[in-house]
Amino acid sequence: MPVNPSLGLFRVRNYCCRFVFGGHGQLQNRAFGRVVGKWYTSVLRVLGEGQQLVYRDRYLCLESVSVWQSPFFGINRAQFSRVVDDTCSRWQLDVWFSHVGFWFSEQHEFKKPNDDRALHLMTKCAQTVMQELEDIAIAYGQSDEYSFVFKKKSRWFKRRASKFVTHVVSQFASSYVFYWKDYFKDQQLMYPPGFDGRIVLYPSNQNLKDYLSWRQADCHINNLYNTVFWMLVQRSGLTPVQAQDRLQGTLAGDKNEILFSEFNINYNNEPLMYRKGTVLIWQKTNEVVTKKIKLPKEAEEKEVEVTRTRTKVVPLHCDIIGDQFWEEYPEILAEDS
Repeated sequence: MPVNPSLGLFRVRNYCCRFVFGGHGQLQNRAFGRVVGKWYTSVLRVLGEGQQLVYRDRYLCLESVSVWQSPFFGINRAQFSRVVDDTCSRWQLDVWFSHVGFWFSEQHEFKKPNDDRALHLMTKCAQTVMQELEDIAIAYGQSDEYSFVFKKKSRWFKRRASKFVTHVVSQFASSYVFYWKDYFKDQQLMYPPGFDGRIVLYPSNQNLKDYLSWRQADCHINNLYNTVFWMLVQRSGLTPVQAQDRLQGTLAGDKNEILFSEFNINYNNEPLMYRKGTVLIWQKTNEVVTKKIKLPKEAEEKEVEVTRTRTKVVPLHCDIIGDQFWEEYPEILAEDS
């Protein structure tokens, strides 16, 4: 019998076990002799009392702790959070503006269709997150969202999903407020922004690449539409409803034709940041710094230039759908990265 159907909690002997939803919302429960969803279990085992109940497939691995005879006894130990072992794949976490994002951009007068200040601020926040959590192998951002991919063998927070989400989202949100004035010098922050987050475990590197490819394709589709839409509103004088009606049913070729024939805009010449989004990866860079050193037999210090190699988070605006990017940076998905 479910202890709390809304939480997916079930009582097995003296165990309180939580079965949570996978990345696409499928719920699976073989402990009760049935499978709901499309993901198949490879291992299901119950250890001794006080140990872990492990529910594992190539998609998800969960942990639950015995709560003994009372549903309240030892509740501090019962951290109902997803964990994954090293045989599975990578956590991928999305962060984006909450439902107030549209009103936030309106009230802060973001430029349409793209505001470089807002895009660069989002990238700065993502870089801050990566510098804080060095086990993030790659991040991808566009518009009001960023996706972070953790290394396969990351041991941060004992691989508890809830810890990943809360830490990344809080770090991102605080960075957004902290760095706001660096990008919006003349614009006062009127109220705190809100961000949502979700975390998904992808079973293979190819699934992960497919997801990131989808996000970049979505970036192109949305930006092409928004570019035409705002040209019709700002330069042709159409109302938003009229512009939406004009674009209803049009294909990519039709939108490109409108941009070129009516506004003399070649979409392919638009900045790559708008069309491709931003990819963040770790790269070794050489820095030249000036140091004061005192040479032997000399009384005064002299300034000398020293070259240092540092690993930094570097933004790229490039294609990640094809194989060239992944072949150029194989360390991103390397097992021992």
